[in-house]
Amino acid sequence: MRNIKLIIQYDGSRYKGWQRLGDSEMTIQGKIENVLSKMTGEDIEIIGSGRTDAGVHALKQVANFKTNCKMTTNEILDYCYRYLPDDIVVKVVENICEKFHARYNVRSKRYLYRILNRKYHDPFMRKYITHIPEALNLINMKRAASHFIGEHDFTSFTTAKSKKKSRVRKIFDIDINKDDSIIEIIFEGSGFLHNMVRIMTGTLIEVGLGRIKPEKIPEILNAKDRSIAGPTAPPQGLFLYDVEY
Repeated sequence: MRNIKLIIQYDGSRYKGWQRLGDSEMTIQGKIENVLSKMTGEDIEIIGSGRTDAGVHALKQVANFKTNCKMTTNEILDYCYRYLPDDIVVKVVENICEKFHARYNVRSKRYLYRILNRKYHDPFMRKYITHIPEALNLINMKRAASHFIGEHDFTSFTTAKSKKKSRVRKIFDIDINKDDSIIEIIFEGSGFLHNMVRIMTGTLIEVGLGRIKPEKIPEILNAKDRSIAGPTAPPQGLFLYDVEY
């Protein structure tokens, strides 16, 4: 049996997220599995590097699946391109060692969050960026972000839905840059809890607006209380940016 690795890009605007649900037609995983199952004549289950929520996008999602299919990797790539909807593209198909697991073998992930920081929104960017009309203080946001670096319990920055036994995660870096009116925040870490990046972003936005002081971040982390962190930032500004193995 072969183990096939996929690198996938998608626009998550109209989907209920990555994970297959009862209505598989409206999830990224469900769409891809349906196409691969028809291609192989097998019941294909793909394993993603992680889940993305409804409305969240991916510049590089990694997945793998097992199959007895004899098609070449180029033939699989062409088939996916032909039958997947235009907002899901398989960019790379390759044979990988039998033990490779797209989720368990992840060493680090990077997420990108994009903010349009000006008075008026852009109608052409609205599905791929979050609009904040009030001026954000980047210096304070960077000061606040520095407190997330390292290994912490991120209970204050996840939802009650998170089923992970341990909520300790390690953040390697947070990079915040502004080009004209667009702010980009890149989070790199060993892994992320449900809604963790969006809650961290929502908290950094509150800092940028002057509603939370940068020095309060350690207190919020130590409290292990979701109610004292900032709001969950909207999904459309978030992209799964990169996955490293």
